[in-house]
Amino acid sequence: MSILDRFTLTDHVAVVTGAGRGIGAATAVALAEAGADVLISSRTPDQLAEVAKRIEAVGRRAVVVPANLAHTDEVAGLAQAAYDAFGRLDIVVNNVGGTIPNAFLDTDVAYLEESFHFNVATAHALSRAAVPLMLASAGEGRQKSITSISSMMGRTAARGYLAYGVAKAALAHWTRLAATDLSPGIRVNGVYVGSVMTSALEFVAGVPAMKEQMEQATPLGRIGEAEDIAAAVVYLSSRAGKFVTGKLLEVDGGIQQPNLDLGLPDLQPELNAR
Repeated sequence: MSILDRFTLTDHVAVVTGAGRGIGAATAVALAEAGADVLISSRTPDQLAEVAKRIEAVGRRAVVVPANLAHTDEVAGLAQAAYDAFGRLDIVVNNVGGTIPNAFLDTDVAYLEESFHFNVATAHALSRAAVPLMLASAGEGRQKSITSISSMMGRTAARGYLAYGVAKAALAHWTRLAATDLSPGIRVNGVYVGSVMTSALEFVAGVPAMKEQMEQATPLGRIGEAEDIAAAVVYLSSRAGKFVTGKLLEVDGGIQQPNLDLGLPDLQPELNAR
C-alpha cells in the first residue's frame, strides 16, 4: 500500500451534518473524492442539491436529508437513514454548531444552554445513534471514525465568545472522553478550526478592519478555506489517521490569540470603580 492509498475511503459511507455550504459542503465533497458515499443534511434543500451534484460528479452516491439539526431526534435519525440507504455506516462528521457573539451581561443562562445544546448535544445525539450501526458494518480494512468540528475558541479566549467558546471546549473534551469509551473499535477526533471563510464569518470578514485583524492575528497571514478543514477530516477519517484518536487537530493558521474587537460593551471601567 502506498502512502497515498492510506488517504482513500473507497466504498465507505459517511454522514456529514451542516453540509449545505461551507466546511460541511467541502467535507462531504472531499470524502466523496476519497471514495465515500455520503448522506448530507442541513436545513437548506436547494444548497444540499448542489452539493449532491458535486458528489455525484466524482462518481459517488449522495443521499439528501433536509432537517432541522438543532432537534436532536432529527439529527440522530440521520444515522439510520444512511444505514438504510447504503447498507452500512463508517464515518460521522459532526459539523452542526455556531453561536453569535454576545456581551457577558447579555449572555443569560438560556443563551448558554442553547449554545451547549446546538454545539454539543447534537453531536452526541448523532454519534450515539451511529455507534451501533457502525459496529454492525463489517468490512476488512474499513475505518470507523467520528470527527467533530470544534473551534480555536474552545482552547483560547476573546471577548464576546463566552457561550460559543464554552460549548466548543465542551465538544473538545467530549471528543477525548468518547474516544476512550469507543476504543478500539471507533476512533473519535476533532478539528480546532481557526478563521475560515464561510458564511458564518461574513459578518466579520465583510468589515475590512476586522478582516485585517484576523489576518494579522494569524501567523500564516490569511483566512483559511473550507477545503483546509475538509482535508483534515479526510486524514482523520482514513487509514492515514488510523493511529489517531482522542485528539483535536489544530487547523488554524497558527493563531494563538484572536484579539478581535467586536465592539461589545467594555465593563472594565465599571469593574475598576467597585
